[in-house]
Amino acid sequence: MPLDKTAVAHIAALARIEVPDAELAALAGELSQILHWVERLAEVDTSAVEPMSSVVKMSLKRRPDVVTDGGIRDRILANAPETAQGFFAVPKVIE
Repeated sequence: MPLDKTAVAHIAALARIEVPDAELAALAGELSQILHWVERLAEVDTSAVEPMSSVVKMSLKRRPDVVTDGGIRDRILANAPETAQGFFAVPKVIE
């Protein structure tokens, strides 16, 4: 998919990049080569390649999935300007 100077100028405008008119032709050639290379990658057969998240075989560290209250309610409420019955107290906003 070869690009022309008009397409490169449009792409630059979308990306909010200022490209001088003198550089548009050279940039069009470079971008066309990159797109050609990407199109060639589509020809590679990757059906036997397993998806992976890293090049090194590893497993993610996991913590026990336990529901707790945190055990620090009093320390958290100490930061509040006002509390009531173990909760944050806020001014009424609906009349």
